[in-house]
Amino acid sequence: MNKLAKLDQRYVWHPFTQMRDWLRAEPIVIVEGRGAVLRDARGREYLDGNSSIWTNLHGHQHPKINAAIQRQLKKIAHSSALGLANEPASLLAERLIRAAAIRPGTRSTRRTSRHASTPPLAKVFFSDDGSTALEVALKLAYEFTRRTRGPKARPRFLSLSGAYHGDTIGAVSLGHIDLFHAAYGGMLFKTDAVMSPYCYRCPFNRARPERQDARNYRKCKWECVGQVEKKFSTQSKRGNPYAAFVFEPVMQGAAGMIAQPEGWLEQATEIARSHGALLIADEVMTGFGRMAKKAESGKAGKRKRTGILVPQIFATAQAGVIPDFLCLAKGMTGGYLPMAATLTTQRVFDAFLGKYEEFKTFFHGHSFTGNQLGAAASLASLDLLQSAGSIRARAELQRNLERELQSLWDLPAIGDIRQAGLVAGIELVRDWRTREPFPAAARAGIRVCEAMARRGVLTRPVGNVIVLMPPYCTTKAQLQQMVMALREAVMETHRCAD
Repeated sequence: MNKLAKLDQRYVWHPFTQMRDWLRAEPIVIVEGRGAVLRDARGREYLDGNSSIWTNLHGHQHPKINAAIQRQLKKIAHSSALGLANEPASLLAERLIRAAAIRPGTRSTRRTSRHASTPPLAKVFFSDDGSTALEVALKLAYEFTRRTRGPKARPRFLSLSGAYHGDTIGAVSLGHIDLFHAAYGGMLFKTDAVMSPYCYRCPFNRARPERQDARNYRKCKWECVGQVEKKFSTQSKRGNPYAAFVFEPVMQGAAGMIAQPEGWLEQATEIARSHGALLIADEVMTGFGRMAKKAESGKAGKRKRTGILVPQIFATAQAGVIPDFLCLAKGMTGGYLPMAATLTTQRVFDAFLGKYEEFKTFFHGHSFTGNQLGAAASLASLDLLQSAGSIRARAELQRNLERELQSLWDLPAIGDIRQAGLVAGIELVRDWRTREPFPAAARAGIRVCEAMARRGVLTRPVGNVIVLMPPYCTTKAQLQQMVMALREAVMETHRCAD
C-alpha cells in the first residue's frame, strides 16, 4: 500500500464515510490536478466527474486563479474583518451584489407579481462554507422576525422534505434527511417540512414510467404547490406565520439531485411572500452558473462592450425570484479555498442598527471572514464566469451533456435522468417499469461509482443517484468518457434483463 494511503487510514476520519468500509481497501490518494483531470499517488489519472464535490468551476490549476492568489500572497493572506476592512473583500462584495441583481428582460420584469415590491439584495456577510452561510441567514431571519413582529414572536421555519442545508446545528435543524439528521434530534430545534416537487416519485403523479425525465411526462394538478399553500395557510391560522421559507432553487442536491419542474419555484415563493415569509435561497450548490438555461444565450443579461450577453449566474435571479437571503459557497472561489457569503437586503441590515448600548449588533462571526486570499480567488473566478469564452464553453458543455445522457435510457437499471444546467442526477432502480428502488444494503450507487473509478472517472453517489457535475473546462471527449464509464459501470454492476 502507498505510504500516503497508510497514513490516511491510520490518522484521517473522512466525512460521510463508513470508515470500516474505508479501511478495507487502499484509498485513492490525489496528489495533482489540472483542468478536469486528477492524478493519484500511483500516477493514475481520473476525470473529475463531480467537480471535487461540487466546488470546482473552471478546472484545477487554472492559470488566472493561480495568478490572482499569487498576486495577493505578495501583499497579505489574511487580516481580521473584526474592526478592519480589506481591498479584495470590498471589491468582491460589490461584484456579488451586482451579479445577484435581476436585470431587465428576466421573467420577473416581464410579469406582474408580488416580487415587484421586494427590496434588492444590498449587503454581504462573509463566512467559511455552506453550513455557515445558512447559519448566518437563519440567525438573521430569526432576529429580524423578532424585531419586526415583536419580542414575543416565535419564529418558525419551513423547508422542503429531503432538505439538506449543512451540518452546523441550525443548518441541520432546517434539514429533513433522517439518515443524516436523526442522530442529532435531541440537539435540534423544530422546523417544518413541505413536500418536495420530486416528479419521479411524486404520489400525485399519475403518469406511467417512460424513458425520459419524469418532469416532461408528469400528469398532475400541481398538488405539490397546493401542499405549500396548505402549509402556509395552516401556520398563519395558528397566529404564528412562518418567519421564512428555505429552499434550494431549481435543484435539491443532497436530497437526490431532485430537479424542480418549470414554474414550481416562482409559484412556491409567491405563496411564501403572500404569507409574509422571508425567502432564504440556498445556492451553495446551484450558484455560479450551474443552473443555466438550455442554451445559456444570455437573454437575461446586459450586453458588455464585447457584444456578448452576460447571463444570470444565480438560479434565483434567472427565475426572477428575489430572496431576502442568498447563501453562497462551494464554487465561490472556483473551488480553490473555503469561503462563503450570505447576501441580504438593506431592510434586514437596518434592523440591526442602533446605539452601542442597545446591543442590536449581529453577534456572529468567523476568524477568516472576508479573507484576502479567498476574495482574490473569487474575483478571478467571477471574471472567468462572465467572460465570453466561458459563457460559450458552458453553453456547449451543457448541450453535449444533454446529448450524451440520452445514451443511457436503454439501460433497464436507469429509472430517471434529471438534468438542470450543468448538473445531472441519474437514478438507479431495480425495475424502471415500477420505479422499484434498490435497498440501502445493495449499495447500488456506491458500486457504480467504484466501477467508474476503475474506468478513470471519479464521482460520488447520493444514495441510488449517480451525480455528474463536470468542471466547465471539460472537453467533449472527456464528457463522453464520463458518460461511457457510467454506462459500462451500470452494465457491470446491475445486470438485469429488460
